Amino acid sequence: MNAIVALCHFCELHGPRTLFCTEVLHSPLPQGAGSADMAGQSEQAEEEEGGIQMSSRIRSHSPAEGASADSSSPGPKKSDMCEASGCRSLAGGHPGYVSHDKETSIKYVSHQHPNHPQLFSIVRQACVRSLSCEVCPGREGPIFFGDEQHGFVFSHTFFIKDSLARGFQRWYSIITIMMDRIYLINSWPFLLGKIRGIIDELQGKALKVFEAEQFGCPQRAQRMNTAFTPFLHQRNGNAARSLTSLTNDENLWACLHTSFAWLLKACGSRLTEKLLEGAPTEDTLVQMEKLADLKEESEGWDGSEEEEKPSSQPDVVEGQELSKSSPETSLMPDCNSWNVAHRRLSVFRSLRHMRQVLGASAFRMLAWHVLMGNQVIWKAQDMDLVQSAFDVLRTMLPIGCVRIIPYSDQYEEAYRCNFLGLSPHVQIPAHILSSEFAVLVEVRAAARSSLYPTLFDDEQSLNKYEFVVTSGSPVAADRVGPTILNKIEAALTNQNLSVDVVDQCLVCLKEEWMNKVKVLFKFTKVDSRPKEDTQKLLSILGAAEEDNVKLLKFWMTGLSKTYKSHLMSTVRSPTSSESRN
Repeated sequence: MNAIVALCHFCELHGPRTLFCTEVLHSPLPQGAGSADMAGQSEQAEEEEGGIQMSSRIRSHSPAEGASADSSSPGPKKSDMCEASGCRSLAGGHPGYVSHDKETSIKYVSHQHPNHPQLFSIVRQACVRSLSCEVCPGREGPIFFGDEQHGFVFSHTFFIKDSLARGFQRWYSIITIMMDRIYLINSWPFLLGKIRGIIDELQGKALKVFEAEQFGCPQRAQRMNTAFTPFLHQRNGNAARSLTSLTNDENLWACLHTSFAWLLKACGSRLTEKLLEGAPTEDTLVQMEKLADLKEESEGWDGSEEEEKPSSQPDVVEGQELSKSSPETSLMPDCNSWNVAHRRLSVFRSLRHMRQVLGASAFRMLAWHVLMGNQVIWKAQDMDLVQSAFDVLRTMLPIGCVRIIPYSDQYEEAYRCNFLGLSPHVQIPAHILSSEFAVLVEVRAAARSSLYPTLFDDEQSLNKYEFVVTSGSPVAADRVGPTILNKIEAALTNQNLSVDVVDQCLVCLKEEWMNKVKVLFKFTKVDSRPKEDTQKLLSILGAAEEDNVKLLKFWMTGLSKTYKSHLMSTVRSPTSSESRN
């Protein structure tokens, strides 16, 4: 993460001052900095925090990254420093700290001030604002401020106990500075929790020192008995004690370096950017809603066992399916491994494959019923074959329009599923067989099938079956049908298009017609336009034919809840604003 984390202090002599900061270096260290490391002067330590391992070491002094006491450094002059090191973290000549991230070859460097003049100015301004004008109520807590020119800042102010300070406490802040406003705002909960933990540790150490000092020499009673003198002179030059003295921790700055380096690493790793090519499709929105509903339902169970459902009600979920096999098929044993391998080949692989197996006229009838939302019933002994048929046919529909019961031992009404798999012995009601809103595909044993078909011949693997497609309202060969069906058939018959290209054509066709569905939904359900205007709209959309209108109305049931609620909210908001006026 391209950011700087800094610890700031409000000095009673000099005002806001930067004590310690950690920054990220993506480029190699300046020439001479790496070669200046000597075995006798460096201290190696393996530090692991939050699952991130880094090797930290104290580097020897380098003019490019020197301490703040260097005359070429952009830091404050030595005359501006407190005599008791209240405004200084590292002693004069201290080289600072550096951690190497072995995974990304990034270095995290800590010192009192950034070496770059522009960064020094940005950190200095953020420090002043965090301890002066940009303060949350109570003067202790988090706050966000900044602009495009000087960067955006997450600041958390806090107090440290000091028995020699005015009011027995001193004011500090930890700030995180970066130029990406959105990223910093999204990181607010993470930064707040981790920085709050660092502050609690500092305050806990300081409180122990404060209580020990008060027990040995209570300052409150001593001040009450002392004659009035100017405040700063009363402290005998100790207006600002160092933070290491307040916490009694000589390794404080090394610990802060480790914490700040880990904070920068972890905060940069928790959020990743993804490239989205356009807005999410309706299928994507519906899938996200299904996952959210399943997650909410699973959380509501609280670990309790799900109640068993009666066998007469197979499980069905829109866009998903939970199979329930009949007793006959579940108890039927496999004869041998050859039969098992052969059964796996007896499936449909694509729409083109299904069209070749069923024939052009039978496939057109079946596809027409699928697109119109009529119930599609498959009767077969082979469950894998039925499942593969539904997996292929569902690709022609939006996910929100798919309701599948893959295999059942009794007939289920059309309102529960539009894809239904049945075992051969199941009786279908007579009114369903003669209905124009249902199509039946019966899978029978073909008389021409050989006794030992070739195992590895995929094209001939379904020859042992005979597929009979019947419906109470057969589609005439000369019927125009919905426009999307004609385009699908044109893509399937074009041998120059591979199966993958045909799949992408289906995705594009579905999105094209879902956009028409959205326009029609907005026009009829939201705006409540008259039928004359609706007919004109259908003509403009190129969907004025009867089959196209039926298809649009069916596909309207597959719109996501997100889109519907968005439309309703945009329609209500202007009305509500006008009523207020």
